[in-house]
Amino acid sequence: MPAKESIKGLTSPKITVQNIVISGELHATIDLYAFSKGVKEVDYEPEQFPGAIFRIYGPTKISVIIYKNGKLICTGARTKAEIKRVLDHVVKVISKYVIAVES
Repeated sequence: MPAKESIKGLTSPKITVQNIVISGELHATIDLYAFSKGVKEVDYEPEQFPGAIFRIYGPTKISVIIYKNGKLICTGARTKAEIKRVLDHVVKVISKYVIAVES
């Protein structure tokens, strides 16, 4: 029996991408305190959470959590193009706050 007719009255679901989550690493140590003071879209409260939250507003709200060791998590993107655009922006902005680069 075909999948569309496997349960009476149900059809195949319509699937849409709502959120893509990625993780990555910048291979650098970041000064999160200076980053949060220099960029108004960044929230950093080390007593509450060890990462800085960089909120990027555009057609969709995308958040990037950045840790001191350079690891990051990006959430809220809906396409690969959005991810590339956001990560290019993050790298450009955060480059001013790099303490050390891993070799």
